[in-house]
Amino acid sequence: MIRLLTTRAPRPSNISAVHQKINSFVCSSLCGFSAQAANQTQQNPSSINRPSSHFDSHMYGALLQRCLQNDDPISAMGLHCKILKRGNCLDLFATNILLNVYVKAELLSEAEILFDEMPERNTVSFVTLVQGYAQCLQFSEAMGLFTRLHREGHELNPFVFTSILKVLVSMECAELGWNLHACIYKLGHESNAFIGTALIDAYSVCGCVDFAREVFDGIRCKDMVTWTGMVACYAENHFFQEALEAFSQMRLVGFKPNNFTFAGVFKACIGLEALDIAKGVHGCVLKTRYEYDLYVGVALLELYTKCGDIGNVQQIFEEIPKTDVIPWSFMISRFAQSDQSEKAVNLFCRMRQSFVVPNQYTFASALQACATLGDLDLGKQMHSLVLKVRLDADVFVSNALMDVYAKCGRIEDSLELFEKSLNRNDVSWNTMIVGYVNCGDAEKALSLFLEMLENRAQATEVTYSGVLCASAGLTALELGTQIHSLTFKTNYAENTVVHNALIDMYSKCGRIRDARLVFGMMNERDEVSWNTMISGYSMHGLGMEALKIFQMMQDRGHKPNTLTFVGVLSACSNSGLLDEGQAYFSSMLQEYGIKPCIEHYSCMVRLLGRSGHLHKALKLIEEIPFKPSVMVWRALLGACVIHKNVELGRMSAQRILEMEPEDDATHVLLSNMYATARRWDNVTAIRQSMKKKGMKKEPGLSWIENQGRVHYFSAGDTSHPDMKVINGILEWLNVRTRRAGFVPDCNAVLLDVDTKEKERLLWVHSERLALAFALFKTSSGSQIRIIKNLRICVDCHAAMKLISKIVQRDIIIRDMNRFHDFHDGICSCGDYW
Repeated sequence: MIRLLTTRAPRPSNISAVHQKINSFVCSSLCGFSAQAANQTQQNPSSINRPSSHFDSHMYGALLQRCLQNDDPISAMGLHCKILKRGNCLDLFATNILLNVYVKAELLSEAEILFDEMPERNTVSFVTLVQGYAQCLQFSEAMGLFTRLHREGHELNPFVFTSILKVLVSMECAELGWNLHACIYKLGHESNAFIGTALIDAYSVCGCVDFAREVFDGIRCKDMVTWTGMVACYAENHFFQEALEAFSQMRLVGFKPNNFTFAGVFKACIGLEALDIAKGVHGCVLKTRYEYDLYVGVALLELYTKCGDIGNVQQIFEEIPKTDVIPWSFMISRFAQSDQSEKAVNLFCRMRQSFVVPNQYTFASALQACATLGDLDLGKQMHSLVLKVRLDADVFVSNALMDVYAKCGRIEDSLELFEKSLNRNDVSWNTMIVGYVNCGDAEKALSLFLEMLENRAQATEVTYSGVLCASAGLTALELGTQIHSLTFKTNYAENTVVHNALIDMYSKCGRIRDARLVFGMMNERDEVSWNTMISGYSMHGLGMEALKIFQMMQDRGHKPNTLTFVGVLSACSNSGLLDEGQAYFSSMLQEYGIKPCIEHYSCMVRLLGRSGHLHKALKLIEEIPFKPSVMVWRALLGACVIHKNVELGRMSAQRILEMEPEDDATHVLLSNMYATARRWDNVTAIRQSMKKKGMKKEPGLSWIENQGRVHYFSAGDTSHPDMKVINGILEWLNVRTRRAGFVPDCNAVLLDVDTKEKERLLWVHSERLALAFALFKTSSGSQIRIIKNLRICVDCHAAMKLISKIVQRDIIIRDMNRFHDFHDGICSCGDYW
């Protein structure tokens, strides 16, 4: 035993100094104890006849009690060694004190050895070691010791029950307290306030509020702790009104609330949004001087944060003690979550200057702010600090770091952290999936989703939203519908976030009717729901339907925001609703208090320009209260190309190239405008300039999805393995359309070649090749969906209308601007695009 104790004790740098300290402590204590014993002998001469072992046990027990009070385990260990040399003269009382010393010092192995070697034990011995196990999070050992205590027939007193109930709560097995409650009832302890408070806490954790109330009512002599437990039980389980009533009753019977009581009452006030009551309770806090308490201070911070009273929040934060990490973490997280990222970062720096050590929650919130700001350098500095304090393995911190690197464009670094992480959770997978979606790699996002399912990780609404967004980006309808089916097997089929993603996916995959169906089935809609549906109709050129949804949104009491008006104005622009667009643009600031941003001005310039009001569009640009962006000038340039206004178009192109000299799309548009005007010299000059700068025109591509595989086509493409069949179908379509009166529009070919060559080139445009492939690869009568990376030309648009009538198939083409739904010779755009 001596060898074990000496080897397991902390080894100090100067062993002789420690020995000297122990000997000095023992000698001084013995001298004091001897004087006390002599005094007792004079008063009671019969004590001189007591056995020496009893005298030694009493003396060493007093010395060990002093070690316990002074929190001095080293001296206690030294005394233990001396006691063992003298033949282990400690009685049960003194041994329990020594056991308590080891438990308090977290020397659990020494406590176990002492417990095992005790010649006799009582309930105190067992409870002391149970508390030691609980303190070191060894809950199974604690429960095993309780079973042994019961089996050996020791007394089950209030300390036993309260200790085990605390263990059950810590194990997250509070519902097992029901079994313990039965034993408590049999032994007649149900009215004990000490046990009753522990039972209330256990029932509170597992949400059994009614049982907690029964226990509370059965306690005969309720004390302040019991009342506080009941108030906290109600508050934690969202019985906010009952919590306030219990608090009021507590005051009426004469108990003064403590810091924990106030924290529970403030939680109830937050739940009820009862600011007036909360202010009254705050006054009570000030009278009782609890405003400087950590728990009360944090509760007040949360209260005034929820109320939006930032002034009071900052004042309370400055007044409460800030030596603990909790108030700092609270404020940093609230700033990070309320789009005040700079304040969150500044507060984190101030916290470091105050020498408060951040925990995992502080780092997670600070890194969230860093990710929002997109500050890579600051993120790296925080990463270094995380490594220093060894919190890099914490899942919250690791996920926040992944998010920082992903949002700063360093998705490879995020992946490296993800692959090294040993404690992945659903947030880890979601962070990577959303990260890849945001950086444009939808295929990688979907492959990660499949890997997530293989690893049996639990997908959430964020997961489904992310992969549906990836499907929308790839216009992968088949995959999107499979994911939609998968949501029905989970609890997220009715989730608003998932529904919003489904509306977006179906809209971008050309299935606007399915998008509207999902929208109509929603039980709850938020702003995103309405905005997504409006944008979907806008994208499909269904302007009037978009405006109906906008009106319905207002009728249902939802307030439009900035994005709502982007969708509304875009719908007016795509449908040529000039008067409606101008009216909505004017009402933004006047009726809704929304200042137009660059997206709104771009929509209006496109609407005015496309309607032929080019000079009005230019005047609107000149009236923009800030510097016009490239987006605005591109809108005007596109209108100039359509209306063949060369001079204004050239000026617009010049403004764009001043801001982005290497913009190849502007060079191409300018070239097309000159080609339309038959100014071939200007066309040649632009193309030579592009060649010198190393710029290339983006090739026109069309693609179609069939049986999970995507087939790509470019203009004049001959590389596809089914090219012979495709050419045969194109020839058949050419003959059928000409018989129906179709005349090719050769103006769509912007090359200086003869008419026959122009007609040939028109029939090998990429969308026609994709259409021919779809006609023999897909079942008769099914919808054909083609995606195109450029704007559809006038001739292809006219041809598709006629072909849809000839083959009796719905043809949906998504070009760079919008969808065209061709049905029975008519296009959804009304020939306005």
